[in-house]
Amino acid sequence: MEVFLQQLINGLTLGSIYGLIAIGYTMVFGIIGMVNFAHGDVFMLSAFIALIFFMLISAWLGAGLIVLALLFVLILSMVFTSLWSWAIERLAYRPLRGSFRLAPLISAIGMSIFLMNFVQVVQGPRNKPTPPMLNQSILLIDSATYPVSISYKQIAIILTTVVLLSIFWYVVQKTSLGRAQRACEQDRKMAALLGIDVDRTISITFIIGAALAAVAGVMYLVLYGVVSFHDGFVPGVKAFTAAVLGGIGSLPGAVLGGLLIGLIEVMWSAYFTIDYKDVAAFCILAIVLVFKPSGILGRPEVEKV
Repeated sequence: MEVFLQQLINGLTLGSIYGLIAIGYTMVFGIIGMVNFAHGDVFMLSAFIALIFFMLISAWLGAGLIVLALLFVLILSMVFTSLWSWAIERLAYRPLRGSFRLAPLISAIGMSIFLMNFVQVVQGPRNKPTPPMLNQSILLIDSATYPVSISYKQIAIILTTVVLLSIFWYVVQKTSLGRAQRACEQDRKMAALLGIDVDRTISITFIIGAALAAVAGVMYLVLYGVVSFHDGFVPGVKAFTAAVLGGIGSLPGAVLGGLLIGLIEVMWSAYFTIDYKDVAAFCILAIVLVFKPSGILGRPEVEKV
């Protein structure tokens, strides 16, 4: 039981990061029907932005104010990552919006390769470590065989995911921006006829998704303490898998899918073998989609004839 509880905490922590990235996938796909394969690399870019600002701010404030430094880093990383995502949408996606469906997909793959190689050239190919952060932990079960604990950084990651999901669910469901996003999701042409600025709504959606990816990047940096230029591909694919598993187009579904992917990976690694943890996650995805093609919380599309 102690092993299970500890792995449950670890899985929820990892799944929270996947869920934050998956929200960006599901929001963009829900509005324009495009899989933004560059989103994982935007997440990686945000981790590097956070690393640079953390080094600068921690040197200025000192090691004793690490929580305040992380707060500044989080805000700055969200701002700069959002600017990057706005530029990507404006330059690489918007001109291709009216073309055939594969054109934006090819552009997204090209942007993913560009961001990966850009960071590799600018920051170098080696892993970039950070000083240990928030490593103190709370002992939950004092067992002689297997003590169970939760660290402050795990608490911060889980609580951040819950708070952000609540905020953005409220934004989508209760605000004028959310109504514009839902209108664009249903019919962009009709939304434009009703006076909604479709281009502005899509740009804001990209900005929101990038801001959440920036939060995930900071949390990833805090959790693992190291980042590399190729750290965008695998988490990005798993976050997209989480969005599909939970039901793409659903914000709670994206977070639920992320939590499930994180739990599957951690539990499989703990009880079986770490070599096949990715295989296990994708097998679960395939099984779910066989019985529920729209995902766990997704709604089936109804085509009007």
